[in-house]
Amino acid sequence: MTSPTPLKFLMPGWFALVMGLCGLTLAWHRAHSVLGDMASGIALVIGALALLVFLVLLVASLLRISRYPAALAEDLKHPVRHAFVAALPVSLLLLATVGVALGGAEGGLAPLWRVLWWAGSLTQLWATLWVLSRWISPAAAAQPGQGPGNTGLWPSVTPVLLIPVVGNVVAPLAGLPLGIDGWSAAQMGIGVFFWPVVLTLVLARRLAHSPLPERVLPAWFITIAPPAVIGLVLIQMQAPVAAVQALWGVALFFVLWLLPVVRRIAGQPFGVPFWALSFPFAAFTTLTLRLAELQPDSAWHGVLQNAGVLLLAATTMIVLWLSFATVRGLREGSLLAPEPVANIIPVSA
Repeated sequence: MTSPTPLKFLMPGWFALVMGLCGLTLAWHRAHSVLGDMASGIALVIGALALLVFLVLLVASLLRISRYPAALAEDLKHPVRHAFVAALPVSLLLLATVGVALGGAEGGLAPLWRVLWWAGSLTQLWATLWVLSRWISPAAAAQPGQGPGNTGLWPSVTPVLLIPVVGNVVAPLAGLPLGIDGWSAAQMGIGVFFWPVVLTLVLARRLAHSPLPERVLPAWFITIAPPAVIGLVLIQMQAPVAAVQALWGVALFFVLWLLPVVRRIAGQPFGVPFWALSFPFAAFTTLTLRLAELQPDSAWHGVLQNAGVLLLAATTMIVLWLSFATVRGLREGSLLAPEPVANIIPVSA
């Protein structure tokens, strides 16, 4: 049944669509060395679509804030949805990255990419500070009646936390080409430091405290993104190829580790959280193609190049499926509506 107020349920997580489309744009752009001008043309089309989707979501989100401020306040208090607030600044950083990749860092639109980048960078820093401030707030203390070891913080510990906390590693992708070296490296340092922290907390919550709600299962794939993005940044920083290969190996492990989860995800009704599959796979695809370029004379060159093309095809199919499912869900009214969630206790801001 269609909700009479669909705008009310436009949570910040919808910007994951922009993240996925930007990631696919960058993957197709990187495939130019293999597939030629066709890849660049497809990248341009997908990049334009990403910008259009971003503008539509931005306008709709502003309308939502003005009409349903209580709905946004509820999102910010929710133990899972609050972390999606960082999907907006990460989208800005990725749009700037797409702009630099397709239009260059010195072209006539370079000032626009700089504005987008700084807006995304500073907002991402705010999102990180805001999320982490909840960890040391009084609400993180043990809740009465919950039992020993089960605190008010654990319900908020999900892989979605990787977006606001580790999302800082996205900043150098466009920051370095734009000449913003120092701040890009500093912001990346925040993400690199908290990546193992958040991952450890998520695994501890899963193993020692409580299972994640089934609706959060797609978010596990976000764990692929940090090593893939860090690997791409290290290439820009001209780090040793061995370091990049190590991060590619970590990302590959997460891909293989999480593949069995796909069947459980497919058994669920489609929802916006499914878009968590898009950007991580796109980032891993881009890193694979880029790593092949770094080793033209290596025996691994052909293997990585072929793997990159296959990953590009798979990632494109994933994004196409997500896009069609999203359009169908909007048409049927099953997306912009209250979603069934687990009975978990919100963490006060």
